[in-house]
Amino acid sequence: MSNRPLPLEWVRAFESAGRLGSFIAAAGELSVTQAAVSQRVGHLEAHLGVRLFLRKPRGVALTVEGEAWLPSVSTHLRAIHQTADDLFGRGPRRVTISASASVIQAWLVPRLSQVRPEDRLGFSFSTMVLEKDFDKGGIQVRYGSGPWDGFRAARLFEEALAPVAHPDLAQGDWQAQPRIALAGPRPGWAEWGAITGPAPQLRFDSFVSALSAAEAGAGVLLASLPLAAASLDAGRVVRLEPRCLKPAASYWMLAQPDTCSESQWRALTRAFCYKGD
Repeated sequence: MSNRPLPLEWVRAFESAGRLGSFIAAAGELSVTQAAVSQRVGHLEAHLGVRLFLRKPRGVALTVEGEAWLPSVSTHLRAIHQTADDLFGRGPRRVTISASASVIQAWLVPRLSQVRPEDRLGFSFSTMVLEKDFDKGGIQVRYGSGPWDGFRAARLFEEALAPVAHPDLAQGDWQAQPRIALAGPRPGWAEWGAITGPAPQLRFDSFVSALSAAEAGAGVLLASLPLAAASLDAGRVVRLEPRCLKPAASYWMLAQPDTCSESQWRALTRAFCYKGD
């Protein structure tokens, strides 16, 4: 291998062709000719003293050496692009956050003021109804406990559940009041231990709808205390018991590595993830 520095255009040609599996596709991505890509890859192979591609009648394929090197090259080229964007980019970088309407309304939107102007972030929010609705190119908020392979992951908050209701229903035995249930994977009344008592009379598929029913005095909700914080602080509902249920699962913010830069990910976690008192 030569001691001369590697020209960046040679490395970019290799990375693009290796990632796309084609010199023709790489030429289109790099806005050069197929011959230029082939020439740059040839120069790189001569410089390194190894074959990176097998030339075939209908395209190219990475050699063992090429496959071993490609992930590292892709990571470092991405890092160069991201740091350049962080330092020299103009205007906000827009990110899409896919989450349930409840998480958007009750957790994310109230914390937008914590995004600093110097973070240069703009947002598009996409309401997630089913998991297939996730925009895989953006930030995702999922409920669960992981593992989240292939993603950056940060927990928004530690989940805590407890019964809440309109203040008028807090007088007397609240356990005799109608119960409000919430569909989905999160724990419910059975996990709270309410095996006896009235069956839920109302069932909702979103937390904000269930909380609105509790605020209206329709019954008792086993609520996510973090998501119900604004309602509790305003006195629209009150907590009915001091104990709470703390499941292992919670809401996590996830991003694929190339979705945002390290500095942007730090800005997102600083704004949206609860760090404790």
